[in-house]
Amino acid sequence: MLPKEKVKNLIDKHLKLENELSSGEIDKKKYAEISKEYSDLSHIIKQAKEYLNYEKDFEDLNNIINDNKSDSEMKEFAINELENIKKNYQINEKKIKLFLLPKDLADRKNAIIEIRAGTGGLEASLFASDLYKMYEKVSQKKKWVVEIISISKSDAGGLKEIIALIKGENIYSSLKYESGVHRVQRVPDTETQGRVHTSAATVAVLPEAEDLDIQLEEKDLRIDVFRSSGPGGQSVNTTDSAVRITHIPTGIVVSQQDEKSQIRNKEKGLKILRSRIYDYERQKIDQERSKDRKSKIGTGDRSERIRTYNFPQGRVTDHRINLTLHKLEEFMEGEIFDEMIESLSLQAQMDELNKLNT
Repeated sequence: MLPKEKVKNLIDKHLKLENELSSGEIDKKKYAEISKEYSDLSHIIKQAKEYLNYEKDFEDLNNIINDNKSDSEMKEFAINELENIKKNYQINEKKIKLFLLPKDLADRKNAIIEIRAGTGGLEASLFASDLYKMYEKVSQKKKWVVEIISISKSDAGGLKEIIALIKGENIYSSLKYESGVHRVQRVPDTETQGRVHTSAATVAVLPEAEDLDIQLEEKDLRIDVFRSSGPGGQSVNTTDSAVRITHIPTGIVVSQQDEKSQIRNKEKGLKILRSRIYDYERQKIDQERSKDRKSKIGTGDRSERIRTYNFPQGRVTDHRINLTLHKLEEFMEGEIFDEMIESLSLQAQMDELNKLNT
């Protein structure tokens, strides 16, 4: 059972924010922050008020039921109403608990997505390309902006690796469950005997870190420059424009050579590095918090197989929640992506609630 004081605090906070917004005494930046908090609270206020009124309603209805002076029709109404408020009480309690769960501050951030071909040779690179196209289609439907930071193509026209920044509202919260190994089962175009091959690609989704999140100091960086190279090691630039940046305290290394300008490569490299360090620090904290608790969604380990795309059977299966959608073509077109993400998000919330109850 939720402590009444916690629920009352939500209502008091909502009223306080309402008064601040109507005072006209706050600057634009502060107004936007308070408006967002007020809007978030508004979604739960009705449930909070009903929750606090439960005991009084429960007592009043029981008095009617147990009162000998109440007629049968009134008693029947009270019994039915009592059942309804019991159900609403449980629903409201769950909604309030979900609302009170600690918020992931990174959820509102943009996301950097890194896709790499895994086992399976050229077919793996083609699948990596298909995954990127899927995320690109999802982004188009949601009016997100996609900016390619780095790209390395394979001989077959697929992708060895691609790193992209996706910008919009609450991007990281929408994509964070995509990190892991994605496995594909299908007949490659080069297969002459119709045999199904299995290959894989890895996806890493990082919240975009801003300067305020991670402050990089020159003394912690080793920056090497070298000549850009293309397929087979051939030189594609006559100047040392490629950049390799090593963050000495963590050992994280980023290489960038897509741009002809060394300065632009350094800027892009630092953007990726900042987000990888931010993600590294977040993972350390998360592992410390949950080392004794196993989540159905998984550990976020990049080596964890999370999803299988079976083309012969037209299905996509997420192994973390045992969800299978027999709409693979629609999924790859970005049509039913939300159905998968909502299921994963709901399970993650349930895991967090279970942690609170243990």
